[in-house]
Amino acid sequence: MIRALLDTNIILDALFAREPFGEQAAAIWQAHEDERFTGYLCAITPVNVFYVARKEVQRKQALRMMNDLMDTFEISPVNREVLRAALQLETKDFEDAVQIASAQAEELDFIITRDVKDYEKSPVKALTPAEFVAQLG
Repeated sequence: MIRALLDTNIILDALFAREPFGEQAAAIWQAHEDERFTGYLCAITPVNVFYVARKEVQRKQALRMMNDLMDTFEISPVNREVLRAALQLETKDFEDAVQIASAQAEELDFIITRDVKDYEKSPVKALTPAEFVAQLG
């Protein structure tokens, strides 16, 4: 079965139905729930999502969102080795590097992101949501 890491932007698009991206992000979330692939989040994603969510909704609802994320998706680790590996990657953004290194540590097949250009040198292939949906068939 395909195993893929969902970039933070995909999760935010799905949770907040951000246009024009929310529908595709929701479809990817649903594909995971339908067991068409196994979705992973980097351990930093719930932290980043909570940071955004607490500005959009009440704290109680944001905490519920975090529980839903952790109950729904697998979590790829961030530890010393992942952070050191992230430092070695040729990316402009350290957050992206951490997600790449975390996906690599879990030996995931893909990273799903709207920002594939930020993952050009990633050893884990990055796909746009549309490319990933096509990959699922």
